[in-house]
Amino acid sequence: MLPVFLFLLFVGLAGCGSGKTGDDLMNDVREEREMIREKYPNAARMFDEAQGYAIFPNVGKGAYIVGGASGNGAVYENGRHIGYADLKQVDVGFQLGGKAFVEILFFESASALQRFKDGNFELSANASAVLLDEGVSGDIEFQDGIAIVTVPKAGAMAGISVGGQKFDFRPL
Repeated sequence: MLPVFLFLLFVGLAGCGSGKTGDDLMNDVREEREMIREKYPNAARMFDEAQGYAIFPNVGKGAYIVGGASGNGAVYENGRHIGYADLKQVDVGFQLGGKAFVEILFFESASALQRFKDGNFELSANASAVLLDEGVSGDIEFQDGIAIVTVPKAGAMAGISVGGQKFDFRPL
């Protein structure tokens, strides 16, 4: 019975996320980008210095041993909106709870951004993200041409897990 429950939980979580599109999504993107520019100077400069970025303003994650996260966002190249992207994450481990966060992928070079735009882009379980928290300033560094930044929004989650993220890009 437990495997069936876990499978159903996984299917349900894999489909969760903000579900926003169009103007609603773009308003959220602008709001979160401006909040980051105001509160986190080390991340703010990345919006101008990186070749491009993908910002997911409302990523939702839930887990009970098996976890899943989902969100949608906008992709920019040299400050210009060029498309949309979907984020899906699956992980397994000792974990319980739910949370919402903002995730941003900064692309150091045109080739790193092109790999993302080519589709079926994945981040491995060992990819490291800088967690921005008020009053704390972490160094943001590129690994394999990508820097990952997350900002917590709400929720509580505890545990240790291993998984990866998959992204799909849709040009304008």
